[in-house]
Amino acid sequence: MNTLATWPGRGLYAVTDGPRTDLLEAVAQALAGGARLLQYRDESGDAPRRHAEATALLQLCRTHGVPLIIDGDVALARAVGAHGVHLSGIEDDIGTVRAELGEHAIIGVSCRGSLPCAQVAARAGASYISFGTFFLSPTKPLAPRVSIDLLRQSAALGVPRVAIGGITPDNGASLVEAGAEYLAAISAVFRATDVRAAAQRFTDMYSSDQEHPH
Repeated sequence: MNTLATWPGRGLYAVTDGPRTDLLEAVAQALAGGARLLQYRDESGDAPRRHAEATALLQLCRTHGVPLIIDGDVALARAVGAHGVHLSGIEDDIGTVRAELGEHAIIGVSCRGSLPCAQVAARAGASYISFGTFFLSPTKPLAPRVSIDLLRQSAALGVPRVAIGGITPDNGASLVEAGAEYLAAISAVFRATDVRAAAQRFTDMYSSDQEHPH
């Protein structure tokens, strides 16, 4: 398992959008635009391709000093030596996952709109919590919407908070102001005509934090 000397500074958490022939180039552009975290999200069943892609993405992330998080697949994260894994909820035992991936692994947990879930996950050793969806999401259009107030209410969690769900450079500022340490984006980055420019617009929302290197 790869480890980091410091937690990356606040900013864009870029999440890949499944199989695509230009995955590595698109991710390279997102990283060049300032993404601070990268999640490999691919729900297909093509295990050999997913392993090969995750391995290649890890090398790319290392070049940029950015952690690679694998969505939901602890075995793949362990197999390729990724920096961590993103879990779908607290039904996954965080302690067991950490024992499997190592004490320095980044373990993120989706808590959607639940502050109690976030409190339980933080106490159990989660590295970060994600909340959402905050806006209408092209990826999950039927997902329940979450109030921005949740970010203010969760300020004392003691772990970084990731906002996700329909976030764009045009609507993300309110989430940053409410305390989101990271804005997660799928479509707004990876379906953009210019991926690097889209990533840069997210990065610019956190421009005052740029003195904190990864």
